[in-house]
Amino acid sequence: MRLFARHLIENISVLHNNLSSFSYNHASYERFNISDPKQRIIHKASVQDRLLHHAVYRILYPIFDKSFIFDSYSCRLDKGTHKAVERLEYFTRKVSKNYTGRCYALKCDVKKFFDSVDHQILFNLIKQKIGDKDILSLIWNIISSFSSETERERERESKKISAAKGLPIGNLTSQLFANIYLNELDQFLKHQLKIKYYLRYCDDFVILDKDLEVFRTLIRQINNFLNEELKLGLHPNKVIIRKLKQGIDFLGYVILPHYRTLRTKTKKRMYKRINSQNLSSYLGLLKHCNSFKLRENLLKSKR
Repeated sequence: MRLFARHLIENISVLHNNLSSFSYNHASYERFNISDPKQRIIHKASVQDRLLHHAVYRILYPIFDKSFIFDSYSCRLDKGTHKAVERLEYFTRKVSKNYTGRCYALKCDVKKFFDSVDHQILFNLIKQKIGDKDILSLIWNIISSFSSETERERERESKKISAAKGLPIGNLTSQLFANIYLNELDQFLKHQLKIKYYLRYCDDFVILDKDLEVFRTLIRQINNFLNEELKLGLHPNKVIIRKLKQGIDFLGYVILPHYRTLRTKTKKRMYKRINSQNLSSYLGLLKHCNSFKLRENLLKSKR
C-alpha cells in the first residue's frame, strides 16, 4: 500500500509540474482485448494521463450534464441501465395505454460509434461552453491523443492526413465526450422532430410510437442528420422495428406487456459462467426482472 501511495504521489507531482510549465503531452496507450460480453479493444492510458482525465471530467461533467436531455442514461449520475429499462417500460405503458392498444419500437445503433467520432466536431461542441484557452488546450491534447485510423488508411487519402477520428474505449473522458457528441442527436429528435418517447444509452437508442408508418420517414431523417452533422451513420443491420408483444430487447432485458425478462444470450452466459464469486452479482441483476424460476435454478446449481 505504501509503495502504491508513493507511486501515485510521484505521478501527481510530475503531472503538476508538467501542467504548471505548460509542457504536458498525453502519452501513448496500452492496448488489450476483452471478450465479455463481446470482443472489444481497450486502450489504457498512463497513470498521469488518467489523473488528468479525472480532473477534466470533474470540470466538464456539471457544465454539460445540465444541458443533456432527461432520457439520456449512459454514464450519468442517478441514471444507468436499470433506470433506462424502467423508463422504457413506462413508455410502453403510455404508448399502449396500459397494454390495451398498439405499441411499436424502433431500435437503432450507431455504426462503429467510438471509432467514428470526428475530433474537430467534438472539440467545436466543447468550445461552445468552455472559453478558457488552457483548459481547451488540455482537452484537445486528450482528444487528439488517439485515432482509430491506421497508417495505411491515411496513405489512401488524397490529402496527407485525413480528418482524425475515434475515442478510446477505456478513458473516463470518452464516456462524457460520447454524451456531448450524441446530445446533438438527442436535441434534434426531441426539439426539432418533437419525438416524445425516445431514450438513449450510449450509441443505442429506442423510439416508441403507436403508428408504424412514422418510423419509415424517421429512419431516413435520423440517418441524414447523423451523416450531415456528426459524420456518423446507423448500423444497417441494427435498425429493428418490433411490436411490444414480440418483446423489445434493450440493455440485456426484454420488455413485454406486464413483465420483463432477461435476454436469452444473457441467460446462457450466466449459466456458463456462474460460480460462487459472481453468484451474488447475478442475483442482483435478476432483481430487475421477472426471474423467479431462473433464480431458483441458479441457486440449485450452486448447492
